Amino acid sequence: MYFLEPNDSFPDVSLANEDGLLAFSLELTTNRLLDAYQKGLFPWFEDDQPVLWWSPDPRFVLYPSELKVSKSMKQFLRNCDLKVTVNKDFRTVITECALAKRAGQEGTWITNGMIEAYVELHKMGYAKSVEVYNGETLVGGLYGVDLGNGVFCGESMFAKQSNASKAAFISFIQNTNYKLIDCQVFTNHMERLGAREIPRDLFLTYL
Repeated sequence: MYFLEPNDSFPDVSLANEDGLLAFSLELTTNRLLDAYQKGLFPWFEDDQPVLWWSPDPRFVLYPSELKVSKSMKQFLRNCDLKVTVNKDFRTVITECALAKRAGQEGTWITNGMIEAYVELHKMGYAKSVEVYNGETLVGGLYGVDLGNGVFCGESMFAKQSNASKAAFISFIQNTNYKLIDCQVFTNHMERLGAREIPRDLFLTYL
């Protein structure tokens, strides 16, 4: 694992260990984040750790044409009164993602420093949020990074109401023209929606 000084470039991702961990740094800046995403890396760490940079192989992705929406979910989307918006309240969405309770996790990797860095990316036009409202109440959402290359790098989602995060994801995919959604690492939830693993080298060609 490589230690990065503030002006160091990332080593080639082929040098990552078998878990995909490549490097660590002490700072999390917007320039570092943009460089990382362009090279197929993402940060994932906890409050008491340095910034850890990952590039797993294989990579877990979803091709929009392979999105799976169950019959029950289609019926839910037809009949529900939820409203989906984009980029209406990025800070609240990422904060809610940080606060969300997740099975098998005691804390969150979305630290205060990470929230501020992604809020800056949002102001720069690179980070996006999707919000789901029930009336005036925010009940779900997701956020991620869009570098303008046709790939959306999903980061996290939350739901305070059943199916709210699914509604955010499905609506976003069906109403955009991305060629690939980066889901980073395997989850059962995303697999049920159609995500699958591809070799890292193939993923890098999309970037």
